[in-house]
Amino acid sequence: MFRPPIPLEWFTISTEAAPHVIELGAIRPALVRAARLFAETVLVPTGLLYLLLHTAGLLPALLAVIGWSAATVTIRWLTGRHLPGTLLVCAGAMVARASVALALSSALVYFVQPVIASLFMAALFLGSALLGRPITRRLARDFVALPGHLSEHRGLHKVFVQTAALWGLGRLIDAGMSLGFLHLGLDAAVLSRGVFSGILTAVMVGVCALWGIRALRRMPDVTFRIGLPRPAAAVAAAPA
Repeated sequence: MFRPPIPLEWFTISTEAAPHVIELGAIRPALVRAARLFAETVLVPTGLLYLLLHTAGLLPALLAVIGWSAATVTIRWLTGRHLPGTLLVCAGAMVARASVALALSSALVYFVQPVIASLFMAALFLGSALLGRPITRRLARDFVALPGHLSEHRGLHKVFVQTAALWGLGRLIDAGMSLGFLHLGLDAAVLSRGVFSGILTAVMVGVCALWGIRALRRMPDVTFRIGLPRPAAAVAAAPA
């Protein structure tokens, strides 16, 4: 499952105070939203799967995962709440995984799919870093309006390459960990995907973010500010 290596939606580029000023918005609300999304898309469906596998069987367990994912999106939509792209992607991936496992009547298939996805993402990020065309730069454009003179900044390009390599390495570790736990049985696989994979992702997000912050602070022509309030337009557009 894809998750971005650095929460770039926290960053905004200010062209008023200085030519190269990067401002980091309020972190706490973003962390709260991330924790809520993690609970909705990982903890709860994984808990349902684990409990129902041992009490009701494979069919009810997979149907519960599909039902929870669909209900999470539907309730937000019906109540007029913001539907974060991350929620839609994660819920869609969860439904797809459960549907394939349901069609094949195999819980093993449910846990093998994320391993394949992690290997694919590792190849994508590591390959883009090796080619000098880091995918993290393209991802940044989805969240940050980088001015033309800054998008080609050598220092930022290097940071994008490094974070792409770090995230690719994290995906390789995730795939290896998942396979290792899967060999120990389905219970271990549930624990791996529901707990350890999430912890690894959070750790890699932190590593990539700290690496990027450290590198940006060393650039003489880039000013990096932490803890500044986000612009009103960004706050209004933030996920609920």
